[in-house]
Amino acid sequence: MHQADLPQRRQANFLGLTAIGAWALLALLTVGTEGIPPFQTAAIAFAVGALVGLAYIATGSPRSSAKTGRPPLKALAASAFGLFAYHALYFSALKSAPAAEASLIAYLWPVLIVVGSALLPGERLRWYHIAGALAGFAGCALLITGGGDLRFSGEAIGGYGLALAAAFTWASYSLGSRLFAAVPTKYVALSCTVAALFSAIAALLFEAINWAPTATQWACLIGLGLLPLGGAFYTWDYGVKFGDIQWLGTASYAAPLLSTIILVATGAAPATWALALACLLIVGGAVLASGLFRKNKI
Repeated sequence: MHQADLPQRRQANFLGLTAIGAWALLALLTVGTEGIPPFQTAAIAFAVGALVGLAYIATGSPRSSAKTGRPPLKALAASAFGLFAYHALYFSALKSAPAAEASLIAYLWPVLIVVGSALLPGERLRWYHIAGALAGFAGCALLITGGGDLRFSGEAIGGYGLALAAAFTWASYSLGSRLFAAVPTKYVALSCTVAALFSAIAALLFEAINWAPTATQWACLIGLGLLPLGGAFYTWDYGVKFGDIQWLGTASYAAPLLSTIILVATGAAPATWALALACLLIVGGAVLASGLFRKNKI
């Protein structure tokens, strides 16, 4: 990365971190939507996220103006597919396999991003990227299992496959975004719109719709769209396009860590030794993957 690109790279890293911080609120906000089916939840959240981007586009400000005309159809299709497919696969996995095991498999995506980054133009995969990502994954495993044993069941093999497909989908979506760096991030609004439409169709086909959400449920649905299931997609898009993608991949393990800390702080989960050790592994992994011990490294 040339010296002239460092300010943009730092900004992209920061924006990528805000997405990770927003994802930490996913569990807390999802609890507030209890009683609303998954695809209906996703449809409403994606719609709110789309409105945020469309409102930004509608301002017509210089920063929101397109410099590349209409977005390439490939970029739009890949983005919309990634957003919808990941959540569809993840929700389906949790219904088809034990939650702990399915969640852990799905959280292989940061490791896949780090390893897959070696295929991107201009990126070099170092040993400390892999070591940091594996440390983060170990910390994530501690968070999900609470230090207990995992019990993989042959009967749930289909669910495990869905979780693995979800991991590959999000990793591919994130890595693929780098290939469309010339496409302005504002076009994520169109991807959210398509994802909202697909989610709504899935909800109508496969779920019993809740036609009268409560005020609390609406507040949490809007919060999901503004943050983890909407707004975060914009900052993540910019982050993986212009930031340090290996470091952002490893730092993504901070999302389940922060989520657990939030649940502990609100009294929804107890503080444990596994949480403390997971914190050390995830933070340590992120520091290692950043390469701060190297000279001339941002």
